[in-house]
Amino acid sequence: MADPTGQQDDPLPAGDKAAAVRSMFDAIAPRYDLLNRLLTFRLDVRWRRRTVRDLYLPAGSTVFDLACGTGDLCRELDSAGHRPIGIDLSWGMLAAARTDAPLVHADALLLPAPAGTVDGVTCGFALRNLAALPPFFDELARVLRPGGRIALLEVDRPLNPLLRFGHSVYFGRVVPFIGGLLSDRTAYRYLPRSVVYLPDEDDLLGQMADAGFTDVAKVRLTGGIAQLLTATRSA
Repeated sequence: MADPTGQQDDPLPAGDKAAAVRSMFDAIAPRYDLLNRLLTFRLDVRWRRRTVRDLYLPAGSTVFDLACGTGDLCRELDSAGHRPIGIDLSWGMLAAARTDAPLVHADALLLPAPAGTVDGVTCGFALRNLAALPPFFDELARVLRPGGRIALLEVDRPLNPLLRFGHSVYFGRVVPFIGGLLSDRTAYRYLPRSVVYLPDEDDLLGQMADAGFTDVAKVRLTGGIAQLLTATRSA
């Protein structure tokens, strides 16, 4: 069956999703930054700066950047005066990282930190790559101190019907085409379609609240093509 963008419904990863996603990101690591800038028209830079700003943490805070990739958010955190620690499951991404922050190879569901010891957590474009979100939110709540903050950046679907259609064509056809030319075709067919893994807005925010977060909020960025989820660890 074809979707409205004309893209075929190829199977999404089944079985060990974590292993499939890790292998995929290992493969695209060398040109990951180039394609992020190209495919988002550099909007990803602005989104990451907003993510760090909306942590609302004082300078010197220790912040885990999960699925840190090549270190974009780590660099933004460092520029804001924080102490970032990058964590990723992909060795390829860590090897390609361009940051002075400490880097750790670890699973986001098993973070290498005692309970209540981290001031903040950021994560960019990785929620849809997790097999399930409630265990992830539980793990964030575990490592954060009371009053700690999270800021999670992710793709989204615009609410405006015309913008939504145009975005679906771009995301569903143009992104895989350019990604296939410059990097790994399979990965850049998966990445646009992986948005189907995200729960609807109410469910997503509810899962965060259920994990022990307050002040749960969502901000739509650039007409709703991206979203920023923020929350505070309850006391």
